[in-house]
Amino acid sequence: MRISTRFFAAVSIAALSLFAGSAMAEGEKLIIGTEGAYPPFNNLQADGTLVGFDIDIAKALCEEMKVECEFVTQDWDGIIPALQAKKFDAIIASMSITPERLEKVDFSKKYYNTPPAIAVAKDSPIKSVEDLKGKVLGAQSSTTHANYAEKHLADSELKLYPTADEYKLDLADGRADAVIDDIVVLSEWVKSDAGACCKILQPMPVDIEINGEGAGIAVRKGETALADKFTAAIAAIRANGKYKEINDKYFDFDVYGE
Repeated sequence: MRISTRFFAAVSIAALSLFAGSAMAEGEKLIIGTEGAYPPFNNLQADGTLVGFDIDIAKALCEEMKVECEFVTQDWDGIIPALQAKKFDAIIASMSITPERLEKVDFSKKYYNTPPAIAVAKDSPIKSVEDLKGKVLGAQSSTTHANYAEKHLADSELKLYPTADEYKLDLADGRADAVIDDIVVLSEWVKSDAGACCKILQPMPVDIEINGEGAGIAVRKGETALADKFTAAIAAIRANGKYKEINDKYFDFDVYGE
């Protein structure tokens, strides 16, 4: 999603010591990488606090696994290389499980799954996807949504942005005609004061090859034991009601999906 020098620990920048290996004992410390620029899933506030669905889910999973977790923010374009370089132990940042990414990292099972959507200005002449031909379509770079636009909306002029905030500004100011992203991200934005300019045009059909099987927790290749522990913890918080508690804090429907 970007090119930037921002990389710091939101909770404790001092502790970038790596969790070694794929076996994990109670009381171990995990460093969790996230983006911090993708509300309502993860967002870095002005005071340095990380908030959002991803963050609350991560904390619940760490509690379930009985490990201490700290968070590090990392620009999206470099988040997988940073994981591979052992700057953190796992990525919890709304990362879709796709065949392309599975060549680079391993994943837990999904912890949510929502479709893409298109948003436009409220007074836009664009009434359907067919009207996007020749129009400027904004998307965050290095995302499944950018890949989706390249494949399914090739008649539009795709414009890539480092962050979701930047494409939102361009749509609001008329420098983009439409944008594509997760339906939840766009829906929450258009309901806010900042997104009062705009509306959801329509949800888009999921392309499994591009959109994947949902958002999962990424770990380094071969660290399947850690991925499996996250999968078990996801199942546990789904069963004990903690997932629903977090879900209902942000959404009025179950984002876990089918």
